[in-house]
Amino acid sequence: MPRSKAFFIFALLICLVLLISTSFAGESATGKHRRPLIPGADTVSISGFVLDNHKEPVPEAHVSILVNGEEVDLLETAHNGKYVSRFQLEKGKIQSATIGIKVYKASFQGKTLTFKGNELASKDKHFYISEDIVLGRVLGPAFWISTVVFILAYILIAFELLHRTVAAMIGATLMMTISYTIGTINPAYHIFSFERAIAAIDMNVIFLLMGMMIIVGVLKHTGVFQWCAYFAYKLAKGKVFLLTIFLMVFTAITSAVLDNVTTMLLLTGVAIEICVSLNLNPLDMLIPLVMASNVGGTATLIGDPPNIMIGSYAGLTFTNFLLALGLVCALSLVALIIFCKIYWGKDYAAAKVDSIEEHIKTLKAEYKITDPALLTYGLAVLGFAVFLFLTHGYWHMEVSIAALMGAAILVTIAILTEKINLIQLIEKDIEWPTLMFFIFLFIIVGAVDETGLLALIADWIVHLSQGSFVISVTLIIWVAAIVSAFVDNIPFTATMLPIVAYLSEVIPGAGDQLWWALALGACFGGNGTIIGASANVVTMGIAESRGYHISFVGFMKKTFPYMIISVAIGQAWLLIFRPQ
Repeated sequence: MPRSKAFFIFALLICLVLLISTSFAGESATGKHRRPLIPGADTVSISGFVLDNHKEPVPEAHVSILVNGEEVDLLETAHNGKYVSRFQLEKGKIQSATIGIKVYKASFQGKTLTFKGNELASKDKHFYISEDIVLGRVLGPAFWISTVVFILAYILIAFELLHRTVAAMIGATLMMTISYTIGTINPAYHIFSFERAIAAIDMNVIFLLMGMMIIVGVLKHTGVFQWCAYFAYKLAKGKVFLLTIFLMVFTAITSAVLDNVTTMLLLTGVAIEICVSLNLNPLDMLIPLVMASNVGGTATLIGDPPNIMIGSYAGLTFTNFLLALGLVCALSLVALIIFCKIYWGKDYAAAKVDSIEEHIKTLKAEYKITDPALLTYGLAVLGFAVFLFLTHGYWHMEVSIAALMGAAILVTIAILTEKINLIQLIEKDIEWPTLMFFIFLFIIVGAVDETGLLALIADWIVHLSQGSFVISVTLIIWVAAIVSAFVDNIPFTATMLPIVAYLSEVIPGAGDQLWWALALGACFGGNGTIIGASANVVTMGIAESRGYHISFVGFMKKTFPYMIISVAIGQAWLLIFRPQ
């Protein structure tokens, strides 16, 4: 089979498996020991929710219904933690029966509740129990195995002992293999199910990346990125550092209006073309730009996924985010410009050309729009996608739908006009290693979330805060930043939401400031490492495909100091000005 067709079939199979698996994961909980209904018998209905100590749902918990010690029904909780059981007893026996609800799941402390039959609510021949059950966490074998595998996977990634996609794949598959081998023999070793692993994958992120990669791949054939490189250089009049400032400001603003991943997908090609024309290492410009994208994305509700989650949970609007975080993000951007001048100033100075005017003329001659018609179509489709990005809250639509719709329209136009080859577009312009890395990374982080590592960190924050506003802000912003630098910030933010909501209620005068601390920490922390933010992975993945590689440690050396500076600015802002 030709290599290009193999890639195409492989991608289709992955999407099919994910869709089928997700449909299975979405099934509601039903009992496994169903018995036929008996006319005239008493019917008993037992329902409720199984929750953890943060009042979050516990899916796939095993619920056993006992009557006088005999199991009459066995079921699993649904994705929202709900369980529903219905069974029958001979008429008149329910009043003297003892009913038990036994709940168990690995990494949680099992619990059994008992009720007397005469305690049940009743109507005619129907008896009811509605009982929510709270399970405490247990640091059992599943917790320690998932944590160790998680750390080992990150060691492989950090020290580049294996390619990051392979390292993440090993970690994800090892956790699932242990769950279905040792975990089958002893449930205490069961980390999570295949359905929960699939549910941990944020397909909104995956499809957003895929859609924008396709749009950018089509636009690349028009020469627009080379032309933008020429225009940006002309605007800066050959001053490389000034050019970098222009691009950083533009990147930050665009990331606030769109999102940081989309912005970097659009700008990475431009930056690389600029640097190639100047004999400058593209990484010296791409790293500042990706840091600017993370800073800019922090300023608004739609700029970074954690902000969307926080806004939805806390009822905060686009305006709330902009007013509270806009100025601190602007200050952080100024700090980034100063940082870049200190760190890369010599590299920028060395990239100057002897004759600026001659170089501009050369760029103008070489970097032209090669396909105006396709560019017109592409910009129109991109504008339509951007419109959907900006209004996605009104439509209650995920941003990935807008990206995929735009990609579908643009690819259709390009194929009908014979502008591109579909197989080449799929094989070369979609960064499959990057997408696969995200999929496996989501699974790894989902595993440690399932077994309680992130919940343990959240409980630690509550314990140390001691009701102090200053301590709470400090812990939330710094722990969020450090954790988000090494763990995807989406599941961590999801874990922290109920914790921050609780602290906001019990700490006098906290208002919305703890939400801002979580947003600043989760978003600014993404600058800490190469895997700290989706924009980082995407940008460095594109650069690597063009032949410009940087290691995990190399990226961290350049960005972690600025991450510390920006988080410190954010903490000072919250403690001094206390934005509401």
